[in-house]
Amino acid sequence: KAPTVNAFCMPGGKIAVFTGIIDTLQLTDDEIAIVMGHEISHALREHARTRSAKQTLSQLGSVAIAYFLGDGYGQIAQQGLGLLNLTFSRNDEREADLIGLELAARAGHNPEAGIALWEKMGKAQKGAPPQWLSTHPSSADRIARIRAALPKVQPLYEKARLAKQ
Repeated sequence: KAPTVNAFCMPGGKIAVFTGIIDTLQLTDDEIAIVMGHEISHALREHARTRSAKQTLSQLGSVAIAYFLGDGYGQIAQQGLGLLNLTFSRNDEREADLIGLELAARAGHNPEAGIALWEKMGKAQKGAPPQWLSTHPSSADRIARIRAALPKVQPLYEKARLAKQ
């Protein structure tokens, strides 16, 4: 229980959801299912493990460049590889968004709740850094991708909802 507006998946698949995300954003059950589906997707795809491996390779690459070409080049490489790792991280987030949306729909939760969730998150994240400097896509980007995925996942939701009746 903490006021932090966050949820995350740790290496090994452990998931943490702070009560702050639920309370502050006043999430519905469907929106909570979208958050949980997203975090479960990170566990299924082992994003934390692969992120750690990519960061280690980046550090080794920077050290090698610094050794062979000099510290200045190593620092430039480190900055460039850092931006590249941000791109990888955003791609992992996009993948988790879409897989999580499908998981929530298959469990009988309305995937349209993903739009409402990211609208709420967008309002809560005023003043966030530009997307290219962030580990996460912008809320607008996420909403657009969810809208594009709805035709695929909406039938899964309808099927699950009918099965519950």
